[in-house]
Amino acid sequence: MDLSGREGSSRALSVGWQGAVRPDRLAGQVRMNLPMERGLRLKLAKPHIDVGLMTGRLEDMLSFWQGPIGLPFKELLPTGAGNHQHRHDMNGSVFKLNHPRDALPKSPHAGYRSLWIARAGMSESQEFVDPDGNRVVLVPPGQDGVEGIALGMVVRNLEAEARFFREALELEAIDEGRFRCGDSIVFAEEDPDAVSDAALQGGGYRYFTIQVFDCRREHARILEAGGVEGFAPRQVGKIAVISMVRDPDGNWIEISQRGSLTGSLSTS
Repeated sequence: MDLSGREGSSRALSVGWQGAVRPDRLAGQVRMNLPMERGLRLKLAKPHIDVGLMTGRLEDMLSFWQGPIGLPFKELLPTGAGNHQHRHDMNGSVFKLNHPRDALPKSPHAGYRSLWIARAGMSESQEFVDPDGNRVVLVPPGQDGVEGIALGMVVRNLEAEARFFREALELEAIDEGRFRCGDSIVFAEEDPDAVSDAALQGGGYRYFTIQVFDCRREHARILEAGGVEGFAPRQVGKIAVISMVRDPDGNWIEISQRGSLTGSLSTS
């Protein structure tokens, strides 16, 4: 599975991300010093990850993602500071197409490089590039283990990334470079030229979201296991409690406790 596509000019944003603090340096900060078996697994509020983009070409991107890719529109969610999130269903995951009021800044790509979506009725995979240059692959259900969606990424050190996914995020390791979160998969390939310490906002796929029942607890547990903090848990009205953690290369992962899924924003 080729994950090394470098196209893209979109950026990611989620509710309440404005003002996120970036660590100055990440190299060597992720310390995996806990045993593999940690007891309770990550408690998911839904068995799918979500993926987001940001674009300055809203109409072109809506036409593409709703047209050739065929994602059903769900809702429009204002995210503050003039940003609007156009949310689409993606096999139970949410595709978050964000449109900002201001022009997008230029920023090096993060490690996330491709999005794979299972599509019933297909006999072989079909690859697309969206108007912003982001790589999308539609696959028959089950191909390469993709039953819902998969996110492809490149990392500088696959062993360090694998420890982070297993021990900090407590995802299931399927085999080398393949990790499962519910029915979603993250594929990772080693690339010594993968970017380090990418900004939260910038071009290309920028983050993925894990929906949990207790954001505060999971955030603290991930930091205890050696993860790097992107920003601490914060409550966004009655919608969600969100936080950000970062992998060994500085890629961003949102930990979200969404009230519509959990029924409460209090700790469990």
